[in-house]
Parts: sequence; C-alpha cells; structure tokens
Amino acid sequence: MANSETTRFNFSADKSANVRELMTYVLGALQEKGYNPINQLVGYFISGDPTYITNYKGARGVIKRIERDELLEVIITEYCSKLN
Repeated sequence: MANSETTRFNFSADKSANVRELMTYVLGALQEKGYNPINQLVGYFISGDPTYITNYKGARGVIKRIERDELLEVIITEYCSKLN
C-alpha cells in the first residue's frame, strides 16, 4: 500500500550565495564558448550528464561541486520568490 503522506524536502538556505556564484561562473563560460546556457543547463539537469557543460575554464568541474538537486532547489526558490 502506497504512503499517502507528502515527503518533505528540506534544504539549507546557506548554499544560496554559493550556488549563485557557481551558476554565474558556469553561465559565463557557456556564453563565452557560444553555447545557449539555458539549453545546456536543461540538458544537464534532466540527464545528469556533465558533458552538457563545457570544460572551458573548468566550468564542468565547478558545476559538479554541488549536487543537481541542491542547485535546482536554489534556482527554483529564487524564481518562486520573484513571483510573489
């Protein structure tokens, strides 16, 4: 029998500044190499394949420092806070 309770996902807000810095760096590297950063990041988040992120300036290694779910949590929180 399936559990009908909603699972809570808790995330530390402390990582917000770190994620912002990381994403700014990765976005810059993708843009400098001529990629559409949104398309590349969506590919990375959906597939988990880091090859969607360029190695230029070490961006691939940088983005792998934080788990995808943690990155998405900060990104979605930032986006939703701007809607209110």
